[in-house]
Amino acid sequence: MGFFSAILGFFGFGVGISIGLVAGYFLFIYFQPTNVEDPEIKPMVEQEQETLQKMFPEIPVWIKSPDFDRLDWLNKFLEYMWPYLDKAICKTAKNIAKPIIAEQIPKYKIDSVEFETLTLGSLPPTFQGMKVYVTDEKELIMEPSVKWAGNPNVTVSVKAFGLKATVQVVDLQAFLLPRITLKPLVPSFPCFANIYVSLMEKPHVDFGLKLIGADLMSIPGVYRIVQDIIKDQVANMYLWPKTLEVPVLDMSKALKRPVGILHVKVLHAMKLKKKDLLGASDPYVKLKLTDDKLPSKKTTVKHKNLNPEWNEEFNLIVKDPDSQVLEINVYDWEQVGKHDKMGMNTISLKEVSPEDPKRFTLDLLKNMDPSDVQNEKSRGQIVLELTYKPFKEEDLAKGFEETQTVPKAPEGTPAGGGLLVVIVHEAQDVEGKYHTNPHVRLIFRGEEKKTKRIKKNRDPRWEDEFHFMVDEPPTNDRLHVEVLSTSSRNLLHQKESLGYIDINLGDVVANKRINERYHLIDSKNGRLQVELQWRTSEAG
Repeated sequence: MGFFSAILGFFGFGVGISIGLVAGYFLFIYFQPTNVEDPEIKPMVEQEQETLQKMFPEIPVWIKSPDFDRLDWLNKFLEYMWPYLDKAICKTAKNIAKPIIAEQIPKYKIDSVEFETLTLGSLPPTFQGMKVYVTDEKELIMEPSVKWAGNPNVTVSVKAFGLKATVQVVDLQAFLLPRITLKPLVPSFPCFANIYVSLMEKPHVDFGLKLIGADLMSIPGVYRIVQDIIKDQVANMYLWPKTLEVPVLDMSKALKRPVGILHVKVLHAMKLKKKDLLGASDPYVKLKLTDDKLPSKKTTVKHKNLNPEWNEEFNLIVKDPDSQVLEINVYDWEQVGKHDKMGMNTISLKEVSPEDPKRFTLDLLKNMDPSDVQNEKSRGQIVLELTYKPFKEEDLAKGFEETQTVPKAPEGTPAGGGLLVVIVHEAQDVEGKYHTNPHVRLIFRGEEKKTKRIKKNRDPRWEDEFHFMVDEPPTNDRLHVEVLSTSSRNLLHQKESLGYIDINLGDVVANKRINERYHLIDSKNGRLQVELQWRTSEAG
């Protein structure tokens, strides 16, 4: 009986399980509960604070603040490049730290301080988001939110009085909200001259500090003291409005601002070759520095004279004495038609010593090609005297310290007068009826100057600078500024106005500097940003 009971029990258990599974399956399929509701889906902005905290242990800043942009692409870039950046940053840090350490250790009677190990670890910092500010000045302002929970290994050995101590920094965490300002923006790579860094709030820094293998931060009270010291020290140095300034470019070369005056005295010419069929020529001289958008300086015309004497003086603004060249062209004046070129030559400013007048006697050439056989032909000579007067270093430093600073007018400015500087920055929403190839025309006291033309652009950016030397302050004058579009393809409407403004210069003389965005007259939505400076012999 025992055997048969066991067999029947086994089959009864197997049959019972099978019947139970089949019955359960049919009950689950055909008898669904009717009181189950569909899940309610809400946008994240409608979720309660507690719900969000459960969903996100740490809410990114771009969710909390809509004016912060996501930087997933930058985090991906850092993740891929971090092994290489780690080595490059550590090498640079060592090179910067070594001279500083060498200068400081004698004060504390320390024999040496050396890095035994320096690595930032395998975990890169993470950018939680970034806020970008747009201003009318030549600057770019960024506020990134940076968090770094890294695993660096920085081991420093200190030797003093015959003893050696090893300090190790591990498990670093840092939460920062810096403000990074790139200014001024310039047309030379990397397109900004300085970097200014400030902290918008006290940073959070947490790390492990080991001395001879023991974790000092685990000692009661030490952790809090170290935290407070770091926050206070960093805040005292870099908490906004205090800044860390990192120079990137030489301001004078980057901005191509005036660094001196070239005084040119055109004395006389000798043995010029006549260009007219009947009688002698009518020569005059044009002077111009390379890389200068200002009009050429011209002497008077000496009629029917092949050995003219001028004794006329001119002042030219120098922006880079190491690369600029003075171009001298002699022309034969014609009452009708094109003026014939009698000859030319050049003088590199490198040949002119500061504050030392130097006389040059130059052979006139057809062109500056040394292989051209036509230059062997005699065309006469011209005599000039050049004096380069650089600005003083303190004046340059004052002028370049901030973009808002107005430097002094150059030497040679008429007494009681000054230099009117007009900088055409950019335009927005300018649109022509037939074409949109905008350029800007300036008219001041009958003198006209133009920016470059930009094709097919409703939001052009020029950054062109113009100078007007005047004998007296233009208190009651107006500057006419007009945005024009030209096209050679449209024969019926080759030129059309996209809007204009007339700027009262009295405000510029009173305030020394104005940087405004003007609404264009006769334009639907067009705006033009123009900066004006009034420079006198006294810095403003």
